[in-house]
Amino acid sequence: MALNLETIRKQFPSLNRPAIFFDNPGGTQISQQSIDRINKYLLECNANHDGAFETSKKSDEILHEAHIAMADFLNAARPEEIIFGNNMTTLTLHISRSLARTLSPGDELVVTRLDHDANISPWMLVAEDRGCKLTWVDFDVEDGTLKVDEFQKAMERKPKIVAFGYASNALGTVNPVRKLTKMAKDAGALVYIDAVQYAPHGPIDVQDIGCDFLVSSSYKFFGPHAGALYGKYDLLNELKAYKVRPASNELPYKFETGTQNHEGIAGLLGALEYFEWIGKEFGGPQGEGLMETYSGRRLTYKQALTATRAYEFELSRALIEAISSVPGTQIHGITDLKRLEERVSTVSFTLQGREPRKIAEELAAQGIYVWDGNYYALAVTERLGLEGKGGMVRVGAAHYSTLEEVARFKAALMKIATG
Repeated sequence: MALNLETIRKQFPSLNRPAIFFDNPGGTQISQQSIDRINKYLLECNANHDGAFETSKKSDEILHEAHIAMADFLNAARPEEIIFGNNMTTLTLHISRSLARTLSPGDELVVTRLDHDANISPWMLVAEDRGCKLTWVDFDVEDGTLKVDEFQKAMERKPKIVAFGYASNALGTVNPVRKLTKMAKDAGALVYIDAVQYAPHGPIDVQDIGCDFLVSSSYKFFGPHAGALYGKYDLLNELKAYKVRPASNELPYKFETGTQNHEGIAGLLGALEYFEWIGKEFGGPQGEGLMETYSGRRLTYKQALTATRAYEFELSRALIEAISSVPGTQIHGITDLKRLEERVSTVSFTLQGREPRKIAEELAAQGIYVWDGNYYALAVTERLGLEGKGGMVRVGAAHYSTLEEVARFKAALMKIATG
């Protein structure tokens, strides 16, 4: 069943303004369901945790419901495997500190040059603090794909922790996460996956992937600024949590130290309810094969993301064709239209003789919002030789984006390039 863009866009009040939001890789617009959950929480049960009174009990019920929903969204084995926090970066720094206690001098950690720095710097800091060796895996600068053969060679060194992304926030590349995870697990490593960029674009199944940790942020999938981390129960249970003494020693609370952003977690729940709505309205035939593996809400989530991903293939194709048609442009990443399944609808490019910031400003003046720079994917722009040169212009579509918006962007970019 094809997506009804008119109906979908009505779920996003901010889309009413005269602007084209192609800044989605840095943060999507928020769904009405998420807004409603935030408002309802603040009005009806705004209270701290574990009180004897009504509003505190209702607050705890919502937070528990959010843990269950996020576990269903990722197909985690149990809700205690879900940890909420400020964002992916903060959660990763938090967990990396706990993991550092398990390491010894000389142990190896593996990161990739394709990643956001939030899945690089925490491990660099761990290596520095614990005297560990950090191994880098490169990517192919021609098409932006990870060098899997180099990754395999790194596994021969028997690393303790391997960190990589599900999808590149800079180049849009989708990594073969299941294959990479198996390589790492066969080598005896723990696997830490940054799924922030992939979460709004496709279904995720942590049990099928086999990873130990996977982290995302709801402001990238139509919710508020909040983060969520999945970790295998036994691992989380064994790890030392850095927390205050009165806090619970039980999961998930021992890692959710201090008072959480309760309204943000409620909003995250609302974002997941938006995906439920998508799945029920547009799950359709393309999700039928999922019934052999999933049921109930877990099936609905997977059907939703399968449906939106199918439409986003059209958006990726349109964006690549639009940018490629403009004289002087160079797309950094996969441009082969037969390989759209290997990328998300995030496309970064440079325009000969023009600064990325200036292009972004000229597009903004025409009501088209895009990002420029390195987007914290510092290792990517360094490897491409673009750091210090303004980085790239990044255009990112979400499933509420339209082909007509892509056409307007193309016309604006053509005007900038030829004007």
